[in-house]
Amino acid sequence: MAGFKALKYQRWAILWTVLTLVLCNIDLSSGSNSGFFFVGFDKLAHLGFFYVLTILLFYGKIKYQHNYSFRSLTIFKVIMISVIIGGGIELLQWKVFTYRSAEWWDFACDMIGCLMAVFSYVLLHLSNYNENSAVNAK
Repeated sequence: MAGFKALKYQRWAILWTVLTLVLCNIDLSSGSNSGFFFVGFDKLAHLGFFYVLTILLFYGKIKYQHNYSFRSLTIFKVIMISVIIGGGIELLQWKVFTYRSAEWWDFACDMIGCLMAVFSYVLLHLSNYNENSAVNAK
């Protein structure tokens, strides 16, 4: 039951995951000749999708625990969720949505986006910790 309560706080991350799955698996062959897309757009999209996903996962966790505590296990869980989702998208592109190409570089960009978000989370946590320490020291 506690797992379902935690999912309530992850609704934005779940919604973003569904949107990411849809956008990463739509057929873009008809629109690829338009001037909107450029070489490497797909990689940039993967990086951005997973940066936002990871931030939303951390946001949900912070809301669930009602504090901004820093735990290595939380970071590990968020990274593993991102690995599973990123790998799942590439498997879907490889086996189900064959009009899309599964690429290791897409997965690498997923993980770079995830790690950028982890870095942001850690940096903000350390900044918050240092501010709270300065206030408590006065």
